[in-house]
Amino acid sequence: MKPFFYNLVLAFLWALLTGEISLGNLFAGFVLGYVILGLLFGAREKSSYFLKVGQVIRFVVLFLKEMVVSSARVAYDVITPTYYMRPGVVAIPLDAKTDAEIALLANVITLTPGTLSLDVSEDRRTLYIHAMFVHDPDALRREIKEGLEKQLLEVMR
Repeated sequence: MKPFFYNLVLAFLWALLTGEISLGNLFAGFVLGYVILGLLFGAREKSSYFLKVGQVIRFVVLFLKEMVVSSARVAYDVITPTYYMRPGVVAIPLDAKTDAEIALLANVITLTPGTLSLDVSEDRRTLYIHAMFVHDPDALRREIKEGLEKQLLEVMR
């Protein structure tokens, strides 16, 4: 928790020194503070803070990539005369255990165009989703489990 607090202090100091307290300037100060803290403390103490920030960045990049790819796929299917979609409901076994992990995974899946989280089983071990493109249910399960769920659990745990 200390490195995060130091990073926040450095971000506010940066904003005060530049004379402009704005969201963009605070973000720039946060990034600059992270780099400075990484250079000062990163080699000596392997803080989980530096590991978590890397995991969050990887998750955000993966999510944005999934958003762009699925948006393009849905848009292509809408504007072409031939429909390529094969809608279906798929059951995905969950490695996520807590309510927060399950809820966040369900929301991330729903935010991706062409997919919608429908329900969680009573025992909280299975998530049911509706997808526009279910050509191979096993491939879709594998894609979600090895992609979004795996990265999300790394961030959350």
